[in-house]
Amino acid sequence: MRALLKKRFKNEDGFTLVELLAVIVILGIIAAIAVPSIGNVIENSRADAHISNAQSIAEAARLYDVSDVNSQNTDAVTLKTLIDEGFIDSINPPGDDASYNTTSTTVDLDGTPAEGSDPAVEGPIVVLTDPDGNEYFNGNPNTSDRSSVTLDPTPASTE
Repeated sequence: MRALLKKRFKNEDGFTLVELLAVIVILGIIAAIAVPSIGNVIENSRADAHISNAQSIAEAARLYDVSDVNSQNTDAVTLKTLIDEGFIDSINPPGDDASYNTTSTTVDLDGTPAEGSDPAVEGPIVVLTDPDGNEYFNGNPNTSDRSSVTLDPTPASTE
Protein backbone atom coordinates (compact mmCIF):
# COMPACT_ATOMS: atom_id res chain seq x y z
CA MET A 1 0.00 0.00 0.00
CA ARG A 2 2.80 2.36 0.93
CA ALA A 3 4.66 1.63 -2.27
CA LEU A 4 1.51 2.34 -4.28
CA LEU A 5 1.09 5.77 -2.65
CA LYS A 6 4.77 6.61 -3.23
CA LYS A 7 4.48 5.67 -6.86
CA ARG A 8 1.33 7.74 -7.30
CA PHE A 9 2.77 10.92 -5.70
CA LYS A 10 6.09 10.51 -7.48
CA ASN A 11 4.40 10.98 -10.83
CA GLU A 12 2.42 14.06 -9.75
CA ASP A 13 3.44 17.30 -11.39
CA GLY A 14 2.93 20.74 -9.83
CA PHE A 15 1.64 23.90 -11.44
CA THR A 16 3.78 25.47 -14.09
CA LEU A 17 5.11 28.99 -13.72
CA VAL A 18 2.80 30.18 -16.51
CA GLU A 19 -0.27 28.82 -14.71
CA LEU A 20 0.75 30.49 -11.46
CA LEU A 21 1.38 33.81 -13.23
CA ALA A 22 -2.00 33.61 -14.97
CA VAL A 23 -3.75 33.17 -11.61
CA ILE A 24 -1.83 36.09 -10.09
CA VAL A 25 -2.74 38.35 -13.04
CA ILE A 26 -6.42 37.41 -12.77
CA LEU A 27 -6.42 38.11 -9.02
CA GLY A 28 -4.73 41.46 -9.67
CA ILE A 29 -7.43 42.45 -12.17
CA ILE A 30 -10.18 41.48 -9.74
CA ALA A 31 -8.52 43.51 -6.96
CA ALA A 32 -8.15 46.54 -9.26
CA ILE A 33 -11.88 46.45 -9.94
CA ALA A 34 -13.04 45.69 -6.38
CA VAL A 35 -10.97 48.14 -4.30
CA PRO A 36 -12.42 51.39 -5.75
CA SER A 37 -15.93 49.95 -5.52
CA ILE A 38 -15.47 49.15 -1.85
CA GLY A 39 -14.17 52.68 -1.23
CA ASN A 40 -17.34 54.15 -2.77
CA VAL A 41 -19.54 51.88 -0.67
CA ILE A 42 -17.85 53.07 2.53
CA GLU A 43 -18.14 56.73 1.50
CA ASN A 44 -21.82 56.31 0.58
CA SER A 45 -22.57 54.62 3.90
CA ARG A 46 -20.97 57.53 5.81
CA ALA A 47 -23.10 60.03 3.88
CA ASP A 48 -26.21 57.93 4.50
CA ALA A 49 -25.36 57.83 8.22
CA HIS A 50 -25.24 61.66 8.36
CA ILE A 51 -28.63 61.88 6.63
CA SER A 52 -30.07 59.25 8.98
CA ASN A 53 -28.72 61.16 11.99
CA ALA A 54 -30.29 64.36 10.63
CA GLN A 55 -33.63 62.54 10.24
CA SER A 56 -33.44 61.27 13.83
CA ILE A 57 -32.60 64.74 15.12
CA ALA A 58 -35.47 66.25 13.08
CA GLU A 59 -37.94 63.73 14.52
CA ALA A 60 -36.72 64.45 18.06
CA ALA A 61 -37.15 68.17 17.36
CA ARG A 62 -40.72 67.58 16.18
CA LEU A 63 -41.47 65.76 19.43
CA TYR A 64 -39.86 68.61 21.37
CA ASP A 65 -41.96 71.14 19.43
CA VAL A 66 -45.29 69.53 20.36
CA SER A 67 -44.33 68.72 23.94
CA ASP A 68 -45.04 70.75 27.03
CA VAL A 69 -41.29 71.29 27.45
CA ASN A 70 -41.25 73.77 24.55
CA SER A 71 -43.15 76.44 26.49
CA GLN A 72 -41.57 79.27 24.48
CA ASN A 73 -42.82 77.74 21.19
CA THR A 74 -39.48 78.28 19.51
CA ASP A 75 -39.03 77.24 15.89
CA ALA A 76 -35.35 76.38 16.30
CA VAL A 77 -33.79 73.94 18.72
CA THR A 78 -30.22 72.78 19.34
CA LEU A 79 -29.02 69.21 19.66
CA LYS A 80 -27.89 70.05 23.21
CA THR A 81 -31.47 70.97 24.20
CA LEU A 82 -32.82 67.76 22.67
CA ILE A 83 -30.26 65.68 24.57
CA ASP A 84 -30.72 67.57 27.85
CA GLU A 85 -34.51 67.24 27.69
CA GLY A 86 -34.29 63.51 26.88
CA PHE A 87 -35.75 63.61 23.36
CA ILE A 88 -32.68 61.96 21.84
CA ASP A 89 -29.58 60.20 23.12
CA SER A 90 -26.13 61.53 22.35
CA ILE A 91 -25.53 60.98 18.66
CA ASN A 92 -22.20 60.82 16.86
CA PRO A 93 -21.33 61.01 13.18
CA PRO A 94 -19.67 58.06 11.46
CA GLY A 95 -15.91 57.88 11.74
CA ASP A 96 -13.22 57.58 14.35
CA ASP A 97 -13.17 60.24 17.06
CA ALA A 98 -15.89 62.26 15.32
CA SER A 99 -18.58 64.22 17.10
CA TYR A 100 -21.29 66.77 16.42
CA ASN A 101 -21.18 70.19 18.05
CA THR A 102 -24.28 70.06 20.26
CA THR A 103 -24.70 73.82 20.49
CA SER A 104 -24.34 74.66 16.80
CA THR A 105 -26.12 71.57 15.48
CA THR A 106 -29.63 72.91 15.10
CA VAL A 107 -33.06 72.16 13.70
CA ASP A 108 -35.17 74.98 12.24
CA LEU A 109 -38.71 73.65 12.47
CA ASP A 110 -40.43 76.35 10.44
CA GLY A 111 -38.80 74.93 7.33
CA THR A 112 -37.15 78.07 6.04
CA PRO A 113 -34.75 76.75 3.42
CA ALA A 114 -31.07 77.43 3.88
CA GLU A 115 -29.44 80.02 1.67
CA GLY A 116 -28.75 78.55 -1.76
CA SER A 117 -31.14 75.62 -1.36
CA ASP A 118 -34.43 74.94 -3.14
CA PRO A 119 -37.10 77.29 -1.71
CA ALA A 120 -39.87 74.85 -2.67
CA VAL A 121 -38.65 72.28 -0.15
CA GLU A 122 -40.65 72.37 3.04
CA GLY A 123 -39.96 70.69 6.34
CA PRO A 124 -37.38 70.91 9.07
CA ILE A 125 -33.95 72.20 8.14
CA VAL A 126 -31.17 70.43 10.03
CA VAL A 127 -27.64 71.82 10.31
CA LEU A 128 -25.09 69.23 11.48
CA THR A 129 -21.73 70.70 12.49
CA ASP A 130 -18.42 69.36 13.74
CA PRO A 131 -16.85 70.68 17.00
CA ASP A 132 -15.22 73.54 15.06
CA GLY A 133 -18.55 74.68 13.62
CA ASN A 134 -17.91 73.35 10.08
CA GLU A 135 -21.00 71.89 8.42
CA TYR A 136 -21.44 68.21 7.62
CA PHE A 137 -25.01 68.75 6.44
CA ASN A 138 -27.42 71.65 5.95
CA GLY A 139 -30.86 70.91 4.56
CA ASN A 140 -34.05 68.92 4.83
CA PRO A 141 -33.02 65.33 5.66
CA ASN A 142 -36.22 63.91 4.15
CA THR A 143 -35.51 65.28 0.67
CA SER A 144 -31.70 65.32 0.61
CA ASP A 145 -29.37 62.92 -1.12
CA ARG A 146 -25.73 62.01 -0.57
CA SER A 147 -24.49 64.99 -2.58
CA SER A 148 -25.69 67.34 0.18
CA VAL A 149 -23.32 65.81 2.74
CA THR A 150 -19.76 66.96 3.36
CA LEU A 151 -17.85 64.00 4.77
CA ASP A 152 -14.74 65.93 5.78
CA PRO A 153 -15.79 69.54 6.43
CA THR A 154 -13.06 72.10 5.97
CA PRO A 155 -12.86 75.28 8.00
CA ALA A 156 -14.25 78.41 6.45
CA SER A 157 -11.68 80.89 5.19
CA THR A 158 -10.61 83.42 7.84
CA GLU A 159 -9.39 86.10 5.40
